Amino acid sequence: MSGLVGYIFSSDFLYMWIRVATPLILPALGAVICNRSGVVHLGLEGIMLTAALFGVLGGALGGSLFWGIAAGILISLLLSVLFAYFHLSLRANNVLCGTAINTIAGGFTVFVLELITGEKGTSSSLRSFSFPNVNIPLVEDIPVLGDVLSGHNLLTYIAILMVFAVVFLLYKTPLGLRMRAVGENPNAASSVGVNVTKMRFTAVLISGVLIGLGGMYLSMGYLNMFTRDMTAGRGFIALAAAAMGQSTPVGAFLSAMVFAFFDGLSNILQLLRIPAEFVQMLPYIATIAGLTLYSIQRIYRFKRKNRLRVIEAEKSRQ
Repeated sequence: MSGLVGYIFSSDFLYMWIRVATPLILPALGAVICNRSGVVHLGLEGIMLTAALFGVLGGALGGSLFWGIAAGILISLLLSVLFAYFHLSLRANNVLCGTAINTIAGGFTVFVLELITGEKGTSSSLRSFSFPNVNIPLVEDIPVLGDVLSGHNLLTYIAILMVFAVVFLLYKTPLGLRMRAVGENPNAASSVGVNVTKMRFTAVLISGVLIGLGGMYLSMGYLNMFTRDMTAGRGFIALAAAAMGQSTPVGAFLSAMVFAFFDGLSNILQLLRIPAEFVQMLPYIATIAGLTLYSIQRIYRFKRKNRLRVIEAEKSRQ
């Protein structure tokens, strides 16, 4: 046990913690943007998985990282348009739309992978272009701190910067103001000339880019190839992180870091004599526990507000 505690506080674990958090932070921020505009996007898992595959295929067929990025973002936008069209334009249920995208992605990625490579499991036969690792000048020379913060994949630093970018977008720009207004009171926003459908469509597209980057990180940063179903529920965990963070960028980031901690912890426990099934369950148990605590907190706040309203009503009558 002392060895486990010692490893948790080591620079290697902290480095891995940040690395594991990256594919959660990016889609969680995308979910925040959708939530604030009044759209609950359940198709994160499918978009991440498809972007992970097309990022590898685009790079391999185009011969450069640029084409991998372009292919990954393009397929993310196409799936986002598909979700937004059915949900916002045709008024289809968002749960069914998101479930359809996730279900289609599971089979579609295997079909395309086999069609191009002849394999159903991995893209190991293709040349994979990955995002580069970045060594931060000066920081990399600092003992311990340099080992933790420097040398990460480029998308890791982009994910951290995106937290500030989404804060700026939602709270400092007219577009963000309209998105939040549409999410909080669409009728009031519509009465002053804001196109509700257009704002929500825009939010889904912006979130699609962030979700796609999270998927591409898995196959072009975390690993150097695509593997079947490699998202492994990260899209749903990111959705839970956005909910636990009360649909705020900073809150979603912190929640994603909490879930990533347990994901990283499960990697360590695999080295001990603990049943593999329990180790694999750990990140999802943490997700369920986190959502349960979040739900209890919301119920408590709701009851407290109702009590205050009753007290104020009684005082006004007196």
